[in-house]
Amino acid sequence: MEASGDRRLLQTQASADNIPIRKQLKIEAKQRKDVARGTAPSEFAIDHAKLATWELTVGLEIHAQLNTERKLFSDASTSASEQPNNHVALFDFALPGAQPRFQKGTVLPAIRAALALGCQIQNRSQFDRKHYFYADQPAGYQITQYYQPFATSGEIVLNDFDGIAAEDGKSVGIGIQQVQLEQDTAKTVLQPPFEAMLDFNRVSHPLIEIITLPHLHQAQTAAACVKKIQALLQAVNAVTAGMELGGLRVDVNVSVRRRNQNSLGQRTEIKNLSSIKAVEDAIIAERNRQILVLESGGTIEGETRGWTLGASDTVKLRGKEGEVDYRYMPDPDLGPLLISNELVAKVAETLPQFPDQIAEELVECHGLTIKDAKTLVELDGGMRLDYFDVVRSELVALEGNSTINATEEKEWGVIIANWVLHEMGGLLSTSETAFSADRVPAKDLAFIILMLSMERITGRTAKQLLAKKFHGDTRDIETIIRNENLELVHLSEEEYVSMARELLDGHPVMVAQIKDKGQIGKLGFFTGQMMRKGEGKVVAQRAEATLKKLLGLTN
Repeated sequence: MEASGDRRLLQTQASADNIPIRKQLKIEAKQRKDVARGTAPSEFAIDHAKLATWELTVGLEIHAQLNTERKLFSDASTSASEQPNNHVALFDFALPGAQPRFQKGTVLPAIRAALALGCQIQNRSQFDRKHYFYADQPAGYQITQYYQPFATSGEIVLNDFDGIAAEDGKSVGIGIQQVQLEQDTAKTVLQPPFEAMLDFNRVSHPLIEIITLPHLHQAQTAAACVKKIQALLQAVNAVTAGMELGGLRVDVNVSVRRRNQNSLGQRTEIKNLSSIKAVEDAIIAERNRQILVLESGGTIEGETRGWTLGASDTVKLRGKEGEVDYRYMPDPDLGPLLISNELVAKVAETLPQFPDQIAEELVECHGLTIKDAKTLVELDGGMRLDYFDVVRSELVALEGNSTINATEEKEWGVIIANWVLHEMGGLLSTSETAFSADRVPAKDLAFIILMLSMERITGRTAKQLLAKKFHGDTRDIETIIRNENLELVHLSEEEYVSMARELLDGHPVMVAQIKDKGQIGKLGFFTGQMMRKGEGKVVAQRAEATLKKLLGLTN
């Protein structure tokens, strides 16, 4: 195994200074992270001036498990939650004489995925054998589509609100070279220190491999691209699970070149990244490594490298004999895959709205910010968005209006989103529980919002009511308000003025800062104090208006 330069330096320093081993390990871990981020003070850090002379280029290979009942080339179930080696056909074990039998139903989620990525579906595609020898692939080859994939020429557009790097501006288009069908391998379960167990339930589970063009030049944008592709695949019900459950894995191809260089640099491949963060961190680490090698006069070898979450460097796994080192050949046991235009059109008709389309509608029709709209779409697999829609419908019904105008729609949209995302989100975070629409029935939240808008309760009381329902209070909202005397008793104008004047007189310095220096933000302090002092009887808007009037801030 190769020893990286920073490891050699760290070991030498530790030996010279007689540092205890536990402290040495902590120092090494910190320095590795600093190197990855480009903030390390050592010679291995990549400063921004040096980075500016190099261009990073990244291509992605995304492997996603398709949502199917049967495997790609056998009629065994795709269930991965059963006992190991419980759903395995003869072909999955690669027993002599066993033949692949293509399962037609597996092509439907693959088509949905390709259409979501803007790809052109090919009427005729072919299966190929990709040869390599490893325990998780008993046949000695994997069946894939290298030469004639079933989908090509797609594109995904990443926007600034998708989390791309600032250097990429408002948006960037990433080309999809091809999408190919292929079989998954067995699952390897390590048994330290020397054994590994193989679960063949996963063998031949249908996968698609999505190969992007080398259009990515920022690690952050590459991570955003993976996240958006995952969201698209989930939106069209093409995949079983996301990266967090192992349903999607990513290989990244990384190269660097001088800014004035025309041809791309020698690329390396980092295999089996299983989280969005791992994609970004691994690319940064490999970028830094390649720059340091080239700056020192070395050359980059074409090779496959590995990455461990939390590390700051990639590790060589194996070399490559050339651009194609798997000795591909057409599979003689499988005929061509034929997909008609009629089938593609039929599948296209069944596709739901894509996440960006839903977010755009939330912004334009319901008044949400793009940040809140994206969050609402992405949270809890769409369940939070469904909850938002039900609360909105319940609120309209409680108001007694069959229709509301565009302005009201946006006003209500912003209010409902705040409660569904932020107030409910705060309770979920504090209690460390997953979202469930049953926790606070949509009708109850709608009623709380309506009571607040009618000034029958204050904002503080509304939050108390939400918390009570969240934590299991089975009483209806009206009963809670009545039993606990929570209904707002409106103070007179004189009471508001008296309370506000008392607070202002007690803080002359802050009053001067507001009036003389224009520090209007400090007004929030006084509003908050009035609400606390009023014990649920003070409306924030009236308190603020009274304070502004006394301070001479009204027009």
